[in-house]
Amino acid sequence: MKKYLFTPLLLFVMMSLSVMAQKKDSRSNPFFQKYSTPFEVPPFNKIKSTDFLPAIKEGIKQQQAEIRKIISNPAAPTFVNTIVALEFSGDLLKRTRIVLDNLCSANITPELQAVQKEVSPLVSKQDDDISLNADLFKKVKAVYEKKAQFKLNIEQSKLLENTYLGFVRGGANLSVEKQNRLREVNQKLSLLTIQFGENILNENKKFELVLDKKEDLAGLPQSIIDAAAEAAKAKGYENKWLFTLSKTSMIPFIQNAQRRDLREKIYKGYLNKGNNGDSNDNNAIVSQIVSLRVEKANLFGFKSYADYILEETMAGKPENVYKLLMQLYTPSLAAAKKEAAELQEMINKEGNNFKLESWDWWYYSEKVRSAKYDLNEEALRPYFKLENVREGVFYTANKLYGLKFIKRNDIPKYHPDVDVYEVTEANGKHLCILYLDYYARPEKQSGAWMTNYRAQYVKNNKFVSPIVSLVLNSPAPSGNQPSLLNFDETSTFFHEFGHAIHGMLTNCTYPSISGTSVYRDFVELPSQVMENWASQPEVLKVYARHYKTNEVIPQSLLQKIEASAKFNQGFEQVEKLAASLLDMDFHTVTDQAPINTQQFEKQSISRIGLIPEIAPRYRSTYFSHIFNGEYSAGYYSYSWAEILDADAFSYFKKNGIFDQKTANSFRKNILERGGTENPMILYKRFTGGNEPSIDPLLERSGLK
Repeated sequence: MKKYLFTPLLLFVMMSLSVMAQKKDSRSNPFFQKYSTPFEVPPFNKIKSTDFLPAIKEGIKQQQAEIRKIISNPAAPTFVNTIVALEFSGDLLKRTRIVLDNLCSANITPELQAVQKEVSPLVSKQDDDISLNADLFKKVKAVYEKKAQFKLNIEQSKLLENTYLGFVRGGANLSVEKQNRLREVNQKLSLLTIQFGENILNENKKFELVLDKKEDLAGLPQSIIDAAAEAAKAKGYENKWLFTLSKTSMIPFIQNAQRRDLREKIYKGYLNKGNNGDSNDNNAIVSQIVSLRVEKANLFGFKSYADYILEETMAGKPENVYKLLMQLYTPSLAAAKKEAAELQEMINKEGNNFKLESWDWWYYSEKVRSAKYDLNEEALRPYFKLENVREGVFYTANKLYGLKFIKRNDIPKYHPDVDVYEVTEANGKHLCILYLDYYARPEKQSGAWMTNYRAQYVKNNKFVSPIVSLVLNSPAPSGNQPSLLNFDETSTFFHEFGHAIHGMLTNCTYPSISGTSVYRDFVELPSQVMENWASQPEVLKVYARHYKTNEVIPQSLLQKIEASAKFNQGFEQVEKLAASLLDMDFHTVTDQAPINTQQFEKQSISRIGLIPEIAPRYRSTYFSHIFNGEYSAGYYSYSWAEILDADAFSYFKKNGIFDQKTANSFRKNILERGGTENPMILYKRFTGGNEPSIDPLLERSGLK
């Protein structure tokens, strides 16, 4: 091996070249610059997958320097020089992470997948380096213990409390040995949850139901057939029809296809995602995640992960969650059993001798709905063109809060199908930028969600407006036919827009407690209450128009929608509650020993007496909310918030669904306040001091 001798001059030249290369790299990397875009939105047209890693590494360095500055400050710790300084640290890192995370959900590529895997342990370590920094915690604790002398307002007090508890719950009070183990656990969990999500994405891409005979399409609406033909053509299948596990493809199929064996095939494909014993199998990953979460909870002195998580929720502890869920589950199961008997009766009437199975439920519930109410989903679909639904959502937001939506074509976006809107107050004052990402595609995770590219905050007396993104998986237009939604997809649009309104109307000082940064079992209230307007006749008449004739939905159909509102509610509640109970069962485990995922799930289902005709809304191996999302020990939040939303909407119904006094109270006391106070205080301020009641939900669902 040759030996090279580096002279001082040569070393200087090499170092200079290295610095010049870094400067050149930073000049070409958009994350290193102040965004020169309208409203400083991310410059998606300039961002490359190779930009993320260097920006995140530099962001980590910058935040570490900011942390050192806080620690080395010789002045006594104060709210401003410690808590506020920490709150606004790490700008480059946060900006880069949020773009990467959002793109990996909405528009992932193999390059981004690789970046995410490389970045995950780095950011996990950075988070731990902050929360386990003893010197930093000492400063935070000093402020917390002397908070009375700082005369903080409500929002400042909440930020201080959250910051202090964040350190405690992040391991600041643990021994060095436990802190080191916590780091290892957090890094393992970070990688496992990413792998879980990747496996589901791969499963969704892999499954294909390819049909080549027209008779196999019997019962399917022409719009669904045309969409399947286009999907097949895009995959190179000539003169065939392709159906996938995307709900926009699968649900219309199992609702309408006459071929029972094909309904079974696609539904079982969905039920067995991540449970096929191949490279995408998630059973072992679930077991590892559950075990590591138990260990993490034990490190903090909690007997289960649910106990650890629920400490910072409205529910407070697992017993309260189980009590709530069973309070709803018992009447829901009784209703579902009656519904199952009705479906079996329909099967028998048709001269069939088979027993109702889970893959039959959607098909025969549509038949029963049609027989009882002369109504089926496909009869409604022509009246729910996606663009019209969007206008209905905008109309509702305008009537309630005076919001205006102006389409912008000068703002960069991350995918051609995305629309961008500027949202303003009634007086034209800018509120936020809103991205709407409508259609299902292979690069997008399933489901629907709202997120931020920038949270709202105030810094140096400057109001920084939010950048909100709403992501759906609606059916894409096919041929000459636009995207037509069923009523469930329509309600989902309204639901996610409720989250978006929560994010855009927030009026807080600090980003970590603005908008949707609230207790997890409170965050679904604004979204679920928004769903109520989707089915109000006054609103339907505005946006439910036939896509060909522009004819307003007939009164006869409105009456049928209203009459069938409580139909199939037992099923809908039971499948959701069964998933919530499965989530709680996983996270109330107290033993770190590995579990058999499938056996555990069967025991959970058996314990609640779930009838075999209904499967949990999410089975273990594709339950992304809890194993690849932020709802571990928290899926119950949808039911918890459903009680709140039914109760809250009862005030609107009493006073008028667009009553300005009620809408202003909801805006001022809930939507604008983010996580600045305890949610129950905010809610009771809206209701005039009244506790939420479960009765409106039971009445709305026909379960009382």
